[in-house]
Amino acid sequence: MQRYHGFVVPSILNRYIIFGLCWLLAVIALILVVDTGRYWVPLGIFLGLGLLGLYDIVQTRHAVLRNYPVIGHARYLFESVRPELRQYLFENDSDKVPFSRVQRSLVYQRAKNEPDQRPFGTLQDVYQRGYEFIGHSVRPAPVADPKTFRVTIGNDQCSQPYSASVLNVSAMSFGSLSANAIRALNRGASLGGFCHDTGEGSVSPYHMENGGDLVWQIASGYFGCRTEAGLFDPEKFAARAASPQIRMIELKLSQGAKPGHGGILPGHKVSAEIAAVRGVPEGVDCISPASHPSFDTPIGMLHFLAELRRLSGGKPVGFKLAIGHPWQFMSIVKAMLATGIVPDFVVVDGSEGGTGAAPVEFTDHIGVPMREGLLFVHNTLVGVGLRHRVRVGVSGKIISAFDMARVFAIGADWANSARGFMFAIGCIQSLHCHTNKCPTGVATQDKLRQRSLVVPDKADRVAAFHRHTLGALAEMLAAAGLSHPSELGPQHLAQRVSSSEIQLLSQLHVFLKPGELLDPPESASTSFYHRSWSLAQAESFDVLPS
Repeated sequence: MQRYHGFVVPSILNRYIIFGLCWLLAVIALILVVDTGRYWVPLGIFLGLGLLGLYDIVQTRHAVLRNYPVIGHARYLFESVRPELRQYLFENDSDKVPFSRVQRSLVYQRAKNEPDQRPFGTLQDVYQRGYEFIGHSVRPAPVADPKTFRVTIGNDQCSQPYSASVLNVSAMSFGSLSANAIRALNRGASLGGFCHDTGEGSVSPYHMENGGDLVWQIASGYFGCRTEAGLFDPEKFAARAASPQIRMIELKLSQGAKPGHGGILPGHKVSAEIAAVRGVPEGVDCISPASHPSFDTPIGMLHFLAELRRLSGGKPVGFKLAIGHPWQFMSIVKAMLATGIVPDFVVVDGSEGGTGAAPVEFTDHIGVPMREGLLFVHNTLVGVGLRHRVRVGVSGKIISAFDMARVFAIGADWANSARGFMFAIGCIQSLHCHTNKCPTGVATQDKLRQRSLVVPDKADRVAAFHRHTLGALAEMLAAAGLSHPSELGPQHLAQRVSSSEIQLLSQLHVFLKPGELLDPPESASTSFYHRSWSLAQAESFDVLPS
């Protein structure tokens, strides 16, 4: 019971007042219909709401609706549009959920060839802990041509090295992205002279239409090169890898969104088209195992990579992973030393990455963030004297030129961006990627929805985003007195560690010396790198028995 102005009112009236009002208005509308022959629409509306309320009272699924008939639906309505209301009306420009409005606007402006300058000073709190910046030189260098920002991938064991841009399209499969999205990304890559990672869903016809350079990603499901039993088929692989459009082969061990998880594309989503591309039965669950059936030891993995290199005709071969147990990556490096087989590249995926849907716990709490993973991989390769033979790429929330400069400074040779290029082709971060209801036609297989994505226009935007981002990078480098991203080092960037202290990245992080893991100094026995190295073994991914 509740008291209003001295009157005691049963609480049930509060809960049922809208329901009762609907019936009252329905009766009034009925009387008016009988009396005048009009007002049929109000009668239909209020009678319908009244019947809806009756259903709410007798249904057993939603407790809120049983207690609050009719009006309880408002709760579910507002909940369904909460992400949109937050993004368009209430979100701060710098709130990263997962990308801020500032970040998204930067991509949209560059993709549309619009000015991206900002008036009236920075919006960043430059005295907040974690603020980062690049130092500038009193003797700036001439601004370099961004077209020279390339890196050669392929060591002495590779016969077809590839000159890659320092910014490329990260792995996104046909199936997770629409056909028109794949077309636009690949056509943009062709226009801009950079490469496009296929993702694990294999090479589709849409990847091949516009001639853009491809990195063919091979994951545990071996899509596009598998037997009926789901094992690796060398003949199918060799036939596909022979395409001159495929420039590199990437073996995927894990991804940042859900490392160690594997995946399932439900059977109802495996259309005839996707089944043909992946080499799987139509309408049957498409399984990506959590681990590769072709090998179960680091040495076995290196021999498999060597076979991929041989079957592809000597194209650059490497692997992508999100760092987890540190000794397991080190066991792969020990296998390199034991076998003499050295991959051409490693791509480090950060736990903050991931265009695909994943369990919340995996997204939020599994895997090493990109920058820590990158530094670990870089240091390990330096520590065994292999860094000059293995190129290192990274992926994980790369949007701006400064994002790129930051990873180059701590060891990356190039950067991949997935969601940045998704924004360039129209993604609005509606967070409906997993529902097949993408409002812009980017992440859907709905033919009508993806029709809204006009390929020539969006391809131009992909190329423009790439061009303007590298242009901004060239200007940043020139201000620092540099002419190529490879010249960036940890001494060029600084980070605020407190309200009164700033340190260079070279001071904040540990950087190993060449060969240090093989010939450690006496003081190194208790360091993280040397303890982890002592746990690794080339013969197994397990910890070395003590």
